[in-house]
Amino acid sequence: MLTPNTSAAMDPAPPAATGLHPEFGRLGLTIEIGGLPLRLRAPDPEFWTLLARRYSNFVRPGGRAEMEFELFAARPEPLPEEIDLEVRCEGGRWLLSRGEFRASFDLRTRRGELVCIPNPYSVDTLLRIVHSLLLAPAGGLLLHASGGIRGGRGYLFSGVSGAGKTTMARLAPPDVQLLTDEISYLRREARGFRVYGTPFAGELGIQGENVSAPLAAIYLLEHGDENRLERVAEAEAARRLMRNVLFFAREADLVSQVFSTVCEISRCVPVFRLQFVPDSRVWEMIR
Repeated sequence: MLTPNTSAAMDPAPPAATGLHPEFGRLGLTIEIGGLPLRLRAPDPEFWTLLARRYSNFVRPGGRAEMEFELFAARPEPLPEEIDLEVRCEGGRWLLSRGEFRASFDLRTRRGELVCIPNPYSVDTLLRIVHSLLLAPAGGLLLHASGGIRGGRGYLFSGVSGAGKTTMARLAPPDVQLLTDEISYLRREARGFRVYGTPFAGELGIQGENVSAPLAAIYLLEHGDENRLERVAEAEAARRLMRNVLFFAREADLVSQVFSTVCEISRCVPVFRLQFVPDSRVWEMIR
């Protein structure tokens, strides 16, 4: 069980000569992903330095935030090799737990807290879950997919682990802006959907660019002995995309909202089955 390190649970003076954004100190760090800014406040200057570097492309100077979280450092303790993430809602308050962290937040008050051993992975998990819950009623979602922008149009490459998401990102030509090699961020807009860059890195270990574009197509990845493209029917596209949606809540209304969004994406965005060999020629088919 994690317990807050109370010796570190006081607001410190801002670190001197860090070169970080002026908001870094007592006011916290605002991270904006997909147009939704969340503010993190932490007591540990070293942890703040780590987070500011980890999310550097997505740090937003000042202004409002959709939610605010207090972060507390926890004393490290031996952990079992695997502990499943638990996400539940009790009385309107969301509770998250896994071996290395405990978090709670209320979407009505827009406030929460995270107790964790200082590392970016716990914060990544918190941000992914919070964003997925905020996106669901607004017609958006997080998808296991790499992505890029080319010619002002967004393209996503979705699949399970090992399908080739990182490979497609690695093979991208110089004129492609990398959105992510792991988790893509989609939001509904007036005429379809828009895809945004995220800091959620996969095997490449680098955050995406803080840019966005209208979503032009989604490619369902499969390894093959040649490059082959095939349009997927709407119903099959919805079934396959649902397998790759990143969503942790079990509440029926939220699950229904996510399912409706996936169906809408499948209806208005072209979805293709892409068999490919791992060389740069596959990008000649992306348009």
